[in-house]
Amino acid sequence: MGTDPDYVGRHLTTTEHGRLVGTHAGAYMNAFGTLANTALSFSAVRSLVTRLLRRGGVILRLHRLSDPAVGVVDRETEGIRRVLEFLRAERHELIALDEMISRLKGDGPPLDRTIAVTIDDGYYDQVAIGAPLFAAYDCPVTTFVATGFLDGELWFWWDKVKYVFRHTPRREIRLDVASQEIAYTLLEAEDRKSAAMDFTERAKRVPQEEKESALERLAAVAEIEIPQRPPQLFAPMTWDQVRACEKNGMTFGPHTVTHPILARASDEQCRREIEVSWERLQAEVDRPVPVFCYPNGQPEDFGPREIEILRETGFAAAVTTVPGYNLAATFQANLEDRFALRRFGNIDSLPNVIRFVSGADRVRLALTRISR
Repeated sequence: MGTDPDYVGRHLTTTEHGRLVGTHAGAYMNAFGTLANTALSFSAVRSLVTRLLRRGGVILRLHRLSDPAVGVVDRETEGIRRVLEFLRAERHELIALDEMISRLKGDGPPLDRTIAVTIDDGYYDQVAIGAPLFAAYDCPVTTFVATGFLDGELWFWWDKVKYVFRHTPRREIRLDVASQEIAYTLLEAEDRKSAAMDFTERAKRVPQEEKESALERLAAVAEIEIPQRPPQLFAPMTWDQVRACEKNGMTFGPHTVTHPILARASDEQCRREIEVSWERLQAEVDRPVPVFCYPNGQPEDFGPREIEILRETGFAAAVTTVPGYNLAATFQANLEDRFALRRFGNIDSLPNVIRFVSGADRVRLALTRISR
């Protein structure tokens, strides 16, 4: 959501304890990544390590795609194109997410070098740029949409944060967030970008009402009036675009109504966000996918309460933003595993994607757990 989850992972290691762990673990992981990328450039090595991924599936995730015409700077289409060309050339099986879940359950042929692609949030660029890009490689995609965003009821709070920091005339901003005073110096464009990222990360860790209050205080201190509707840079796709993409093979799943971090929401709001988003999606598309996508998607962002509501509502599974592999054995043995499916990001980086889809990253993830 909003900020790059891979940036988020790095940013959150900067606690006093995390400095030690993050620094050493990061060095080891960088070294592993460099070595793995070199080794996996050889097809014989790739063939060997793919045995690690038998009867399992890889889910890739994407948020925004760069659109220079309106100033969106994010995942580059050329990088994604190279990834798709590689996956097709290496004969990986590209399937829709709902089919992967069925096969993880044991329905259909076993998974073998199988990949599903997902997109989160519901921005216009995901259908205007992403849909034709993936269609050109006959790659199924499941897009998770926040229904209130598409209905024009809101725009995302982290985009409002970016808007404020980009447009404020102030060179310095001071305010309290979660009873802590923070100060930002805004001399350069990079200062504004870093400040927006930092404020967003702080806001994620407070209750929903405090987050909304913090955003109001930020706008007031920054002397910015936030528009009622998002500018084109932050605009949603439309339901008409959704239906057109569905006819061309893209599928859609719910991602709440307003995109709160559910663990920070009340019981009433949590249930409403799940149930209403599913009802709205069912009303707008022909083949809604009964798979839910958690906002932010880290382990602290959902729990037994959310999983129980998903089960009651009839969902088959849910996806997170936690990197990792989805194996049929654990999926079938542990019912909870169905509601915590793992996904990899950075899908415009071919070396990273090669590690993900070969199964080699199982070693890196194991080393990460050990180092912690």
